[in-house]
Amino acid sequence: MKTRRTLKAVAVPFLLLTLTACGGGEGGDGSSTDSGDTGNGRYGAPPATGDGDSGGAPGLRTADTELGTIVVDDDGMVLYQFDSDDRGSGTSTCEGQCAQNWPAVPGDETPDVEGISGEIGTITGVDGSPQLTLNGWPLYYYAGDQEPGDLSGQGVGDVWWVLTPEGEPVRG
Repeated sequence: MKTRRTLKAVAVPFLLLTLTACGGGEGGDGSSTDSGDTGNGRYGAPPATGDGDSGGAPGLRTADTELGTIVVDDDGMVLYQFDSDDRGSGTSTCEGQCAQNWPAVPGDETPDVEGISGEIGTITGVDGSPQLTLNGWPLYYYAGDQEPGDLSGQGVGDVWWVLTPEGEPVRG
């Protein structure tokens, strides 16, 4: 019993420190949270709750949040843009640890879109796979968002932002 309490006393603070570590970091990569591959092709994102189809681009739709109406995928997972990317450049600058914390939104087919007025496109992501864009911004998930509607990535490092349906970052 004493061993369990000692283990808890050491493990709980360590776990909390590990899970809450976030910020700008090198290259604006955000959090050190690493949820691992969830088996649905979205590193760090929770498993899809839909029909189990893990291939192709996720559908895009809107959700009303405390930040206003923003872009999410079909599962309600929030999508982000990265200020270090150059809008419309056709390239992503998020690689290495950044790409683990901020996995690219796959774009290997045209997504179903509902309520989005910005232009949907694709680029070749840093891993060579197609990545969805909205109004020229490459789109990303945040590994720290565990549930649909989580906004944990908003403002991380003052470079990661949710997007309006028009494809404009919601800063602040």
